[in-house]
Amino acid sequence: MDTIKQIKEIMKHLPHRYPFVMVDRVVELEPGHRIVTLKNVTINEPFFQGHFPGNPIMPGVLILEAMAQSAGVLTFESLPPEKRNILVYFMGIDRARFRRMVVPGDQLVIEIILKRLKTRAVKATGQARVDGELAVEAELMASIGEKE
Repeated sequence: MDTIKQIKEIMKHLPHRYPFVMVDRVVELEPGHRIVTLKNVTINEPFFQGHFPGNPIMPGVLILEAMAQSAGVLTFESLPPEKRNILVYFMGIDRARFRRMVVPGDQLVIEIILKRLKTRAVKATGQARVDGELAVEAELMASIGEKE
């Protein structure tokens, strides 16, 4: 699937818009089980103006947001088509660990594994890597709500 089609599909699944879409591409998708996504980190990201001038580092909370958005796409794709009128709301995070800095020029490869999907709740584990090296790992929880 080409990149333009990819981003349009991603944006159908996420309510986020520029500058807050943190998923650039879906690389692998196994509904009900796993997703691998990419986030290209460029110097043009608006957060680099203040985090930190002269030493740009992607804020850890935004890496976690990219992981949560990836989990949202996986959740959406894991539901039957008749149940996809949803929004996924980030609810909580456990065991978040930051292992390396993420800087302009890096490409985050995010892998999310679905641990539990119920009618109103989701639990997943995730890792974000740069060049195969672990940058962030965490357990993510979300609630499922209907679009209005």
